[in-house]
Amino acid sequence: MSKITPFLWFDSQAEEAARFYTSIFKSSQIDFISPMSATFHLDGQKFMALNGGPQFPFTEAISFFVNCDTQAEVDDLCEKLSAGGITQQCGWLKDKFGISWQIIPTVLGDMLQDEDTEKSKRVMSAMLQMEKIDIARLRQAYEGR
Repeated sequence: MSKITPFLWFDSQAEEAARFYTSIFKSSQIDFISPMSATFHLDGQKFMALNGGPQFPFTEAISFFVNCDTQAEVDDLCEKLSAGGITQQCGWLKDKFGISWQIIPTVLGDMLQDEDTEKSKRVMSAMLQMEKIDIARLRQAYEGR
């Protein structure tokens, strides 16, 4: 069991958020709901949510980074998490509650860390042109096509 649990301060949408997120991520469950709080797991990671009022809105200073194995997973998560929110550059999005997410294919890290700096530069340049990350376009840039 992890000792670190993300704790999310919502205005009044803790239950709605818990239900929204658990409907998107596999291996997820709601553990507890009350009028003031919710506890839930997303893909094995525990989260706590509080209905604390509007004093502290979410900012991009904190985001959730999600590693994806396939383009289908990237597409699915981007579509579902950005519903009612906005997509942003380089795989970032903000959901309808204002929480920032980075939906990133695992292969991107491998390409960016390649010993061939020219390949890495091409991949970085391609990624900077994207909102949702497109693995096929990254591979083209990586291969110099």
